[in-house]
Amino acid sequence: MFKNITKVVWLVSLISLFNDFSSEMLYPIIPLYLQQIGYGSLLIGILEGVSECVAGLSKIYMGSLSDHVQRRLPFVQVGYFLSIVSRPFIGLTSIIGFIFLGRSLDRMGKGIRSGARDALLADESTPQTRAEVFGFHRSMDTFGAVLGPLAAMVYLYFHPENYQALFLITLIPGSIAIIATFLIKEKKKTQENKKAISLKKHFSYAQNAPKTYLKLVTIFLLFSLVNSSDMFLLLRAKESGMNEQHVLMLYLLFNLCFSLFAFPIGKLADRYGRMQLFLIGLLVYALTYSLFALQNSSTFIIAGFILYGLFYAFTQGTTKVLLIEQVPADQKSSAIGFYEGLNSFSLLIANAFAGWIWFRFGSATMLTYSSFITILIFMLMAWLYIIQPKLKGLKK
Repeated sequence: MFKNITKVVWLVSLISLFNDFSSEMLYPIIPLYLQQIGYGSLLIGILEGVSECVAGLSKIYMGSLSDHVQRRLPFVQVGYFLSIVSRPFIGLTSIIGFIFLGRSLDRMGKGIRSGARDALLADESTPQTRAEVFGFHRSMDTFGAVLGPLAAMVYLYFHPENYQALFLITLIPGSIAIIATFLIKEKKKTQENKKAISLKKHFSYAQNAPKTYLKLVTIFLLFSLVNSSDMFLLLRAKESGMNEQHVLMLYLLFNLCFSLFAFPIGKLADRYGRMQLFLIGLLVYALTYSLFALQNSSTFIIAGFILYGLFYAFTQGTTKVLLIEQVPADQKSSAIGFYEGLNSFSLLIANAFAGWIWFRFGSATMLTYSSFITILIFMLMAWLYIIQPKLKGLKK
């Protein structure tokens, strides 16, 4: 079952597991913590948007820099270290500047490591096994996101609404992740680029990128404009009358579904087509947001979080594989970093706009808007990548 999973893939996946164990202890309680200290949906939208914007700059530059020096591991190590040590900042004080600093440094760490880590995984796979490898990594990563909320639930059961100590407890699994990065042995490249590093070059990947890659990135970014933060769904659950324990259980359920299905869906994507599986994910997303918009009963909220986990399983691994397939082997990190960087800027707009719609018109309007636009994007991608190629084939 795991014959295509190498030692390096196992180690990278375990590191992601412990990192997510650390981060996901906090993620579902951050909106509850912010509400406790007097901040609402608009601030959450701005916070997530700004932090993603910071991540975006680092993703674009660091992804290209990793390809330039043909090294992956140093970026992985620094990125995880920065994310893990920054998390306690959020809970040290109610001063909004420290909260923004902590969240931004966390996302910057993600930006530094993301492109290099994904290139490391791609180097450990073949074109025939790539979605399987990325799906396995996402499954392990998300299993950590199951353990994190579970640990938070146990803690909050004994210490209700005492959120601040959790920010320090996250250092324990986070430290394990940092130590594990030193067990990875990176493959030596036969040639290294010795040219001087140009700052402008690392932000201009689009000038030399393949047209098929740029076309796909553009469509993915359109979807990013409506793919707002998961925190809004957690707020919707809280809005429906659920307490903090129920909210954490729902987030755990979401991650459990994601973890269980990411690996088998990755194997299916390798066999039956990555684009087809991604499009199914878009439909699942639209259905999820429709459920959250139309009903706030506990049954529909629970079903919504299960579907949301499936959406992640269908799209998170396949997105990166689809992009990597469009570029040469020596541009993998640049391709991922460039996309994720622009994706972060799109999420800045998406989160700020979603927060404003929620604040001005209510949660149902925001969720309905996201669902409707996603259906339009599904139709566009189905036409460009499924229907149109088939019609051209018939004409031939």
